[in-house]
Amino acid sequence: MIPKYSKAAVLRKFGEDLQIEDVQIPEEIEENAILVKNKISSICGTDVHLWQGELNLKVDLPVILGHEMVGEIIKLGAGVEVDSLGTELKVGDRVIWAHGDCGNCYYCTVEKKPTLCTHRRQYMYETMEKYPYLMGGFSEYGYILPSSGRVKVPAGVSSKLASLCSCAFRSVMNSFNQLGKINSEDNIIIQGTGPLGLLAICVAKKAGAKNVIAIGGPKERLELAKDIGADYIIDIAEIQTIQQRQAKINEITNQLGADIVMEYSGFPGAVEEGLQYIRKNGKYVIVGQLGSGKVEIMPSMITAKNLTLIGSYSGDISHYHQALCFIEKYQHEVPFDKLITNEYQLKDINEALKNMKAFKEIKPLVILD
Repeated sequence: MIPKYSKAAVLRKFGEDLQIEDVQIPEEIEENAILVKNKISSICGTDVHLWQGELNLKVDLPVILGHEMVGEIIKLGAGVEVDSLGTELKVGDRVIWAHGDCGNCYYCTVEKKPTLCTHRRQYMYETMEKYPYLMGGFSEYGYILPSSGRVKVPAGVSSKLASLCSCAFRSVMNSFNQLGKINSEDNIIIQGTGPLGLLAICVAKKAGAKNVIAIGGPKERLELAKDIGADYIIDIAEIQTIQQRQAKINEITNQLGADIVMEYSGFPGAVEEGLQYIRKNGKYVIVGQLGSGKVEIMPSMITAKNLTLIGSYSGDISHYHQALCFIEKYQHEVPFDKLITNEYQLKDINEALKNMKAFKEIKPLVILD
């Protein structure tokens, strides 16, 4: 029996506590849509930034916060038989799903970049006051749009680890796809040791990089960076200036600088800094910048070094699939579970967000089942 309402954490004003409210569950399910009972939703740094009103993106308040959810299918819309990979779907299966892409605009068709879709519908950015209401992860029930890609979670992957693939890991996978081939002699710097940076460390190492250098903090995260594959760590609390950090990087890279720098920190100043660390003819991939912060850079450095700069935004359903496959393959080698630092009930969502904002958590979970 499907209830009429779902308990959900609703944001009505930026910076204020979320309210647990009864949000309508749609009685009618569109063709190709799916209704799910959410099991788990992990908390992302983007959730915190949206809560604080810091994102440079349109948000149609009030919204249900959260976008890294795993759901169990309870009702299939007409026409739903398989997931986006052709795997059969039935009631009781666990799935993760992407934002909704129109499939018809220039970016969906010509560019083949649905993450840039002109008419993209994004979870936790659309109001909960309009159909289909359940457009966020911190909710007992969820709605998968007809235009949203969806992937069945493999039986051997827990819902806790699958939740990592719903945003953090798919964004990492997309960034590595855009980067291209990693060579065995490459020195790679990962800026930021939050969830994205930590996941990127293990992907870079498994891809065959010679050295992976993690820059970030605090110490607990840097220790985890070692566990997950970093060859070197640079603690920004101990090595405090760009000049000191650059000297350390030069020491590791035979005075050349890094072949590749990948930014996952979300701190605008990291971009100005990262440009210093790249060798001539190197590549810089920028992933963590969604805020409105600004920095000054010297454009001539890009020209003089012959740099390639790559911006990487979000990820499409293929990257969700890649992330699930990576976890399924390496979960017994890589301590992914160490990224999950706590579990909260829905009623404790404000405590969870405040702890995340204070860097007391890496990847906490909201248990919804």
